[in-house]
Amino acid sequence: MRLRPLALVSGIALGSVVLTAPAADAADTTVTFTVTSGALTITAPAGPVSLGSAAAGGTVSGPIGAVTVTDARGGVPTSDWTARVSSTAFAGPSDTVPASAATYTPGPGTLITGNGTLTPGPGGTLDVQRVAMTYTGGTGNSQATWNPTISVNIPLSVGLGTYSGTVTHSVA
Repeated sequence: MRLRPLALVSGIALGSVVLTAPAADAADTTVTFTVTSGALTITAPAGPVSLGSAAAGGTVSGPIGAVTVTDARGGVPTSDWTARVSSTAFAGPSDTVPASAATYTPGPGTLITGNGTLTPGPGGTLDVQRVAMTYTGGTGNSQATWNPTISVNIPLSVGLGTYSGTVTHSVA
């Protein structure tokens, strides 16, 4: 008896069989939570922030870093807010530079969240509290940021040394 080699068999369809396990038992749980009113907050760099150096009679100027307002109050119909800024005098080793020698320029703001209008304040000296940024006409929560610049005209009469003051941002 002679053995023949196996021939290819055509026309046979090979398929796969999917075996499924019996359906598992299932149980649904309804989960709820409540969104509550949050706070209106403002953050600014803690510092110290150096504006550089200049001779008496000159000017130092520079950005102080991002200031951010977050309004999580969820106001309906609107959640308007106004950020304000002022400064103390700048004390040095032997003299003081008045806050009126410092000017604040808010620059353009960036609206991160919200559907209202963000408007920079006009800037000006920091011896009085002034508007830094406003947000109006929005509904719900909002968040905005800006990077202000502080310039200080150094009086010719002040002595040498490092001067320090505190710039305060507030929001309401």
